[in-house]
Amino acid sequence: MDTSLHCVKKPRPTPRAVQLITDVENERYLSAVSSWEICIKYSKGRLRLPEIPEHFIPKHRHQLAAEELPLDEESVLHATRLPQLHADPFDRVLICQAIIHGMVLLTPDAFISKYPVRTAW
Repeated sequence: MDTSLHCVKKPRPTPRAVQLITDVENERYLSAVSSWEICIKYSKGRLRLPEIPEHFIPKHRHQLAAEELPLDEESVLHATRLPQLHADPFDRVLICQAIIHGMVLLTPDAFISKYPVRTAW
């Protein structure tokens, strides 16, 4: 086993999360912020993927029938309005994108639900 790689285990999706992801009536988006975070963790050896992120991310986004959600200025600027409950800058921007675009953020992170954002898991 390659001990130089450290993987952070995320909770498996709940039945509710799976239902939300697979319901064809729901619009699904993958934020560029999430793709960026995946690439950083992969590059640092903290995330194992079956293939490089350049192939993995678009393939899985397509399988989920998810659209790309680019990082926009309005979402970034909204970060100044958030209380400092969560230190992770990626999560903070995802929160802002969900607020600005009126989306539900699918996350198991309990800290995120302390913000004025709709979450599910």
